[in-house]
Formats: sequence, structure tokens, C-alpha cells
Amino acid sequence: VQLQASGGGLVQPGGSLRLSCAASGLNLANYDIGWFRQAPGKEREGVASISSTPDSASYENSLMGRITISRDNAKNMVYLQMNKLQPEDTAIYYCAADGRPGYLSTLTVYDDINHWGKGTQVTVSS
Repeated sequence: VQLQASGGGLVQPGGSLRLSCAASGLNLANYDIGWFRQAPGKEREGVASISSTPDSASYENSLMGRITISRDNAKNMVYLQMNKLQPEDTAIYYCAADGRPGYLSTLTVYDDINHWGKGTQVTVSS
């Protein structure tokens, strides 16, 4: 089982990025998927999650309106669209999957989340 986040990069303030989470050995349609991030010197925090059934999403309050999580079950992918990026969004972004329905809905970084992917670096700087 492997999760891999991609799509990060260097973007100017106000710019946008779409992160992707791909899986091998795992049918993402059967899992809640969460996006988390960790900035230098800070703890990992939840950004957004999307449940397996029903397809409902949760967002970190301070990011609502700027981010959208979505999934494409046919491609076995989950995405995080981020708009109006700010320097404080600079972090390594990780996707995670958990088979317990609703477990990721609170965006808590539980120690026992089933699967974590390798992160992708997002840097927002002019």
C-alpha cells in the first residue's frame, strides 16, 4: 500500500495549486481521505477531509473558502485545490487514508490513521 502526494511547488502569494493524492494497493473510494500539512517548527495539522460515504467534506475553519477537496474514484485519486495561497500556507502537505468512516472528519492528527503518504512541499513566496 502506498500513498503519494504530488503537485506542490513554489507559488507566489495569491496563486493556486492543485495537489493530488494517488494510491497503489488501495481503493481510495473505500476510505476517508484527509489532507494534512506541517510547517517548519510546527505540528502537523488537518486541512481537509472527504469521507467515503456519503461524499461529505470537512475543512479547517481558517482555510474555508480557499480550498476544495474532491475525489475521482475512477482514477483512484483525491485532490486538494488551493486558491489565494499565502506565505503561511507554506508547508509539507500529506494525504492520509483511513478505513473508519468519519474518522478523519474532525481533521485530528490521530496516531493510528491507517495510511500516510509521502508529502509534497508547498512554498508560497514572492
